Amino acid sequence: MEMRTLRVPWHRTSAEEALAALGTGRAGLSPEEAARRLALDGPNALKESRRRGPGATLLAQFADVMVLLLLAAAATAAAIGEIHDAAAIAAILTLNALIGFVQERRAENAIAALKAMAAPEAVVRRGGVDRVVPAAELAVGDVVLLEAGAVVPADLRLLESARLAVDESALTGESVPVEKSAAAEPEEAAALGDRRNMAYAGTVATAGRGLGVVAAAGMDTEFGRVARLLERTEETQTPLQRRLAAFGRSLAVVVLGVCALVFAAGLLRGEAPLEVLLTAISLAVAAVPEALPAVVTISLALGALKMARRRALVRRLPAVETLGSVTCICSDKTGTLTQNRMRVEVLRADGGSALTRALALCGDAKRGISGDFVGDPTETALLAAALGAGADPDALAAELPRVAELPFDADRRLMTTVHRRADGSGVSFTKGAAEAVLAACVSTAGPAPFDREALRREADRLAGDGLRVLALASREWESPPTDPAAAEVESGLTFLGLAGLLDPPRPRAKEAVALCRAAGVRTVMITGDHPLTAAAVARRLGILEDGGAVMTGAELAETPLEDLRRRARKVRVYARVAPEQKLKIVTALQEDGEIVAMTGDGVNDAPALRRAEIGVAMGKGGTAAAREAAAMVLLDDDFATIVGAVREGRRLYDNIRRFVKYQLTTNSAEVLIVALAPLLGLPIPLLPAQILWVNLLTDGLPGLALAAEPEEADAMSRGPRPPGESVFARGLGVHAVWVGLLMTALVLGAQASLVGAGSAHWRTMLFTVVALSQLGHVLAIRSETESLFSQGLLSNKPLLAAVAGMLALQAAAVYAPPLQAVLRTRALSPGEAAAALALSCVVFLAVEAEKAVKRRYGRGISRK
Repeated sequence: MEMRTLRVPWHRTSAEEALAALGTGRAGLSPEEAARRLALDGPNALKESRRRGPGATLLAQFADVMVLLLLAAAATAAAIGEIHDAAAIAAILTLNALIGFVQERRAENAIAALKAMAAPEAVVRRGGVDRVVPAAELAVGDVVLLEAGAVVPADLRLLESARLAVDESALTGESVPVEKSAAAEPEEAAALGDRRNMAYAGTVATAGRGLGVVAAAGMDTEFGRVARLLERTEETQTPLQRRLAAFGRSLAVVVLGVCALVFAAGLLRGEAPLEVLLTAISLAVAAVPEALPAVVTISLALGALKMARRRALVRRLPAVETLGSVTCICSDKTGTLTQNRMRVEVLRADGGSALTRALALCGDAKRGISGDFVGDPTETALLAAALGAGADPDALAAELPRVAELPFDADRRLMTTVHRRADGSGVSFTKGAAEAVLAACVSTAGPAPFDREALRREADRLAGDGLRVLALASREWESPPTDPAAAEVESGLTFLGLAGLLDPPRPRAKEAVALCRAAGVRTVMITGDHPLTAAAVARRLGILEDGGAVMTGAELAETPLEDLRRRARKVRVYARVAPEQKLKIVTALQEDGEIVAMTGDGVNDAPALRRAEIGVAMGKGGTAAAREAAAMVLLDDDFATIVGAVREGRRLYDNIRRFVKYQLTTNSAEVLIVALAPLLGLPIPLLPAQILWVNLLTDGLPGLALAAEPEEADAMSRGPRPPGESVFARGLGVHAVWVGLLMTALVLGAQASLVGAGSAHWRTMLFTVVALSQLGHVLAIRSETESLFSQGLLSNKPLLAAVAGMLALQAAAVYAPPLQAVLRTRALSPGEAAAALALSCVVFLAVEAEKAVKRRYGRGISRK
């Protein structure tokens, strides 16, 4: 029988049933049987499916409509001798291809990071003999020994647990180590974090020791399931990528149609075929916004640098813009929304100073030289509470030295320390689960009578608030026992008090959640923690303020994806979830039209991080697998950092829209001017070299400088743009049409007037009007509503410098003899230059008037 095909709820079986089902015993497999199973099942290691090679991956980056259109434009430019244009386009496309190549290869790195978390060696018992073997040589049915510090080498059904605790945070998100037990779990659908008799591959034993039998190995482990999910999960295209792809397809159709029209119209008018062909080709090059990929890349790169200064490291450039589109942030709780350190939130003291002594002495936490606490998170929290109450742990330890202890274990759920006084008497302090401590108490240190049921209700109330509740008690001894038995020491206790602990929210987290809500972004908590704990933190942060619901992993497992899509609109907290369930949540939200950002730090988060439009991993406490699967890494692990990233993402998208508005308007005007002139009986107004001059210089550099435009005042007070919104939405398309038509009417009207008057410089004047109109337009569109006069020219210095430089170059094009020869221009008289400048100002003034109307009648005209 192929052992790793067994699908058994191992946590529900007894240790002996598990051994029988796996065909082994406590002495382990024989070496021969282990070798046979290993040969049959293969090594205990993660596998990767075959992927396409680097060459194919690189070539795939060019399979895009916009890229193919730009490649055609580059080839055309080279064919007509415009080598500089062709080289610039080729350089931009090469850079974009390399970026895409690096992004696509990251999936393999994510699997490699999972492999790196596997244990290199394991202590295995075979034929009754313990030996160290490479973890890859473990077979299903092998008996494995665990001790503190060991990485669990496979999924184990525990046979023995001697105070074994395992850090499962990388897999389940549980914020504290889990105490393990060999007893069977009664609940069939128990979440991973509730299976106390299981130890999973890749997790780390932090205390005690244990013995377990390999129930699953390699790709059948929980780690293997995560690896499979990573391989199956495709990265989702960002909203910007989808919008630009649609824009490219539409533009390709328009460009080809217009070029054919210009060529046909020129021939019908009797123009020279070669000149008409060159004009049509030049127009095609001009119509394609070859600077758009560069503007997008530069904008995203600048945004990435700005985010890095704000402690957010971008690993995939489109992630910068995507955050501006996000409608829902799915955040892990531990360490992201919370501080990842336990703190005593509530202390009910019946024992006064005795309780403080118990907090300080009943535990193994210490305070380091630097002042930091060292030890179990729960015990460090109790020690901090004792210090806060005025205790001196060192003085107390000297006054009451420890002479014996009973360590915590999962069966008793208690820990006891025994201390000797100077007079020979002693005292013991016991802490643990409230119900276990109360059951051992017979009195209270307080003035009121001991009421066990009332204290139980109080503990239940605190637990209902999401706190981890511990009780503390003591017992006096005439002579303290040095070899105590639990039945003797942990009975007849005096109740001292209750301590309610919680991993507190980060200081800026609540404000960040509120800012997200104001910006129309929902915050959803996804965690492996207990539902009550998760809900308590969510209420403190304001995540449940809008009437949101809590859903457990067990409920999630029983909910079909179609139903989850509907229910997910109300759910704000998911607790006790498994890796594939995180992926299911993100998928349901996406299918309901949400743009999802997923934050996380564990292996269990990696598939969902990859699936989400933007995955955000934790840099300080996160696993390598999560970082490799993510598009962005938070260097400070702080949820509040995401808010700054959302703000930056919105600024960048606004700037990209400004560039598209600028390019679409000016390019459409150029196309219409050249296309309509022959139809109106006018000569072609601009020569091929003049079209390319305007396209390369006047369009490009000022457009690139728009990437430096600061954010608008309402960036975080308006809702996210709809996921299906076109790049032409919110008035952009209308603006491009009317301003393009205005520029066309100005130029063709001026042409008709100048040609009719017999002007010898009419083409140079039109060339100048087109160039200067575009510069006026780029200054006017810096804001959707705010006037340039209130913004100030100095608020975007790169743009001011670009416009000044273009003015100087345009003057050189008109007056410098070398450029006159290339562009076939003639020097304008002062009157002609003034007339051209006056006509050029019409576009600037018209757009300023449009913004004044928006300010008067509300921003809703173009923004929502």
